[in-house]
Amino acid sequence: MDASPASSASCVHLSVRDHIAFVAVDNPPVNALSAAVRRGLMDAITQADANPDVHAVLVHGRGKAFIAGADIREFGLPPQAPSLPEVCLRIEACSKPVVASIHGPALGGGLEVALSAHWRVATPSAKLGLPEVQLGLLPGAGGTQRTPRLIGAQAALDLMLSGRHVGAQEALRMGLIDRVAAQEDALAEGEAFVRHLLAERLPVRRSGEQTAALADRAATQASIDAARAEATKKRGLFSPLKIVDCVQAALDLPLSEGLATERALFEQCLASPQRAGLVHAFFAEREVAKVPEARLGQARPVASVGVVGGGTMGAGIAVAVLDAGLPVVMVERDEAAVALGRSRVEKVCDGHVAKGRLTPEGKAAVMARFTGATDYAAFKDVDLVIEAVFEDMAVKHAVFAELERHCKPGAVLATNTSYLDIDAIAQATSRPQDVIGLHFFSPAHIMKLLEIVVPAKVSADVVATAFALAAKLKKVPVRAGVCDGFIGNRILAVYRTAADHLMEDGASPYEIDAMVRAFGFPMGPYEMSDLAGGDIGWATRKRRAATRDPKAPPARYVHIADRLCERGWFGQKTGRGWYLYEAGSRSGKPDPEVEAIVAEERAKAGVTPRRFTPEEMQRRYVAAMVNEGAKVVEEGIALRPLDVDVTLVHGYGFPRWRGGPMKHADMVGLAHILADIQAFAQEDPLFWQPSALLVKLVAEGRTFDSLNKI
Repeated sequence: MDASPASSASCVHLSVRDHIAFVAVDNPPVNALSAAVRRGLMDAITQADANPDVHAVLVHGRGKAFIAGADIREFGLPPQAPSLPEVCLRIEACSKPVVASIHGPALGGGLEVALSAHWRVATPSAKLGLPEVQLGLLPGAGGTQRTPRLIGAQAALDLMLSGRHVGAQEALRMGLIDRVAAQEDALAEGEAFVRHLLAERLPVRRSGEQTAALADRAATQASIDAARAEATKKRGLFSPLKIVDCVQAALDLPLSEGLATERALFEQCLASPQRAGLVHAFFAEREVAKVPEARLGQARPVASVGVVGGGTMGAGIAVAVLDAGLPVVMVERDEAAVALGRSRVEKVCDGHVAKGRLTPEGKAAVMARFTGATDYAAFKDVDLVIEAVFEDMAVKHAVFAELERHCKPGAVLATNTSYLDIDAIAQATSRPQDVIGLHFFSPAHIMKLLEIVVPAKVSADVVATAFALAAKLKKVPVRAGVCDGFIGNRILAVYRTAADHLMEDGASPYEIDAMVRAFGFPMGPYEMSDLAGGDIGWATRKRRAATRDPKAPPARYVHIADRLCERGWFGQKTGRGWYLYEAGSRSGKPDPEVEAIVAEERAKAGVTPRRFTPEEMQRRYVAAMVNEGAKVVEEGIALRPLDVDVTLVHGYGFPRWRGGPMKHADMVGLAHILADIQAFAQEDPLFWQPSALLVKLVAEGRTFDSLNKI
């Protein structure tokens, strides 16, 4: 046995045993590709290549990962040599076979390191992916060139444009790796594979020199063209089309020229404002779980969950919990309602089976965890109950009185209310310390956002329990304070009002929807109203009207939406709303009768309509959103601006690549936003009252981002 000197970088270790150079990456917690790791890999490969006693090289990771990707601590800092492309080229150029033995995550640059090796083995639990598109980037260390050469353009484009992770078996089928190990010991399995290579005298096989996967040029070009057409639909996103351009280069150019193209396009992505927005969104999604209660309380164990109500929302919540492996008890008013709730759950499972996400046996296992009942006594042993019944305070009080009687001491009692005062709901029990808001978004088994609404008397461990449950359900949790609408619906109400003002002042609902889509939302406010059902917003408006302070100055009220609801035009479910829908169609057409109602209401209000450019409409829509977001932070309803950003991105369709409304405001410039609000206030000083926080930040020359650390 012989050991060579350790690598110059303490986080990469080189040893030689029986003619194999073992290169171990050791940079806890996930072996991120810091500058020290890159230097260490470069030094280790160079030493191994020059050592005549080394016949092959094994690269592996210590701890829980191979290499999880870039070191996020270096984001935004000046680059340090060697660059990752240089490291990957050095690995690929090694004259001796290099094997990457992968366990845990090999993502982004980590997978690019593995692709530059000559052979790859992965343990059964390994996860491989090139998720750079999610940060507004593209794989910049050869990923766009080596991947299509190994697995073909179509599979490579799917991997890079989706950013998804694939498991070891799928990676083997694709050709991304050469073997799935029999066990999780990456070092032992990698060494066995290297000895197999040496015994069989298998040659060095460089990914960049492979041609078979691109041999059918016509089929490859068709895949690239299809991906380009699809990427063009992604509402102005920058990096997806650049990824397609890189794969075109892999087809058309030698490796060296393809790598140069990749690097040039990578630099363009790096300079794009979209990257700043996406990086902010990436970090914000990790920061939202850092809440004061997490430091003060330990989560209670949750081994079973109760759901009150089997409607669309209750069934969706039940599916989300069942998918997480927990048993669910659903209580409804009678056996017929229980059967309907069960059928809704089963319908979702059937959809998963049809799409191949679940086997029939898997569906049977899920449904075996579901129990329906008509008596609240069925909740006697559950650890957490979520009510999902009609938005009426009296109904909520009745439910919580039953939960008070039947749930065991220490059970968490959660409400899924979208607007109602949770402090008032908690008054229906003698244990307000156990009551919390869990505001799911519909469809609850799909939408990632979960607003965790924290009432005044709830205990810290209940808040910690809610965040732990969100993690188990794979939701993005945001802490919110109690107010009408919490974070998201409160802000939505304000920017929807701004849209209504625009409509009454002269813009058509169809022009407003088109502007909002052009900004990057998946749909506009009137399309969204038709999808959700106009009657929901109508009920909220009527509820708020009953609580309006008669002594307060009268706010401007646009009656157009009410006129539609009075006619029973609630949107898609009734065949017409703001749009007209043909039978079975979700795609609506503009309705001349709606435009006539708009014109009639303008005349009643004494409004002379005027023209708005898309840019003018956008400035009002965004300013209303940002101003209310600032008020939400100012009042402590949101802990930080980033909580507003995550809420609007994950629950309301705000374009992720803009980072969220508060990040977008920072990039536009808070002084510009405030100037717009002050100008709009000349027309309507009551609606356009600038947030005191926004005024303060502008005066101090600070940004919303300066408030994001707690």
